[in-house]
Amino acid sequence: MDQTHILLTGSSRGIGAAIAAALDRPGVRLQGHGTASGIAADFADPAAPAGLWTRALDALDGRIDVLINNAGLFEATPLDLDHGDWVAGWEKTLRINLTAAAELCRLAVRHWQDRGTGGRIVNIASRAAYRGDSPAHWHYAAAKAGMVGMTKTIARGYAREGILAFAICPGFTMTGMAEDYLESRGGEKLLSDIPLGRVAMPDEVASAARYLALEAPGSMTGAVIDINGASYVR
Repeated sequence: MDQTHILLTGSSRGIGAAIAAALDRPGVRLQGHGTASGIAADFADPAAPAGLWTRALDALDGRIDVLINNAGLFEATPLDLDHGDWVAGWEKTLRINLTAAAELCRLAVRHWQDRGTGGRIVNIASRAAYRGDSPAHWHYAAAKAGMVGMTKTIARGYAREGILAFAICPGFTMTGMAEDYLESRGGEKLLSDIPLGRVAMPDEVASAARYLALEAPGSMTGAVIDINGASYVR
């Protein structure tokens, strides 16, 4: 069966919008999240991921073949915050960046098990999963490292059932969020740490996501694709 019914979270802007454009091809039915034509769901709400899954299933005639977890939050939580505010920042970031994605992965795996079909998960993680991030972003790095670990666990656990899982780890990508961050941290100084001399473009990440969602061979399951201009190599 062609795996052409796709749920993409965080499709309203940046990398997500680029992935949606890359998947705009004949035969693909894409259900977005957070766009004018997509499904609204605030992942800070613990009920949101399951609600999104149910509504996406309805919109896609009861079948989702590919899940792409792209939605995320990048908010600073400085060490000198009031302790309660610091913990709240951690809980919000982990809920949106990791727990919501984990819930959707679980629902996807169970869906494919119930149907007796395979499926694909593509998780958009970050270079921060391996390299870490700024002192105000411990939680972001931890969440993205958790996403990579989750991806590998799913790949190892369910490959025999035809359930494949991949992750992409972009470095800085030229979205509005990244532009503001680069500006706040010195811009050119940060770029000097990228051997390629520039940040990634959203369509570069999107091309990898499209490949993993539609074309990558089964033996690639568990793979993590780095897109960071050699600013971190493993």
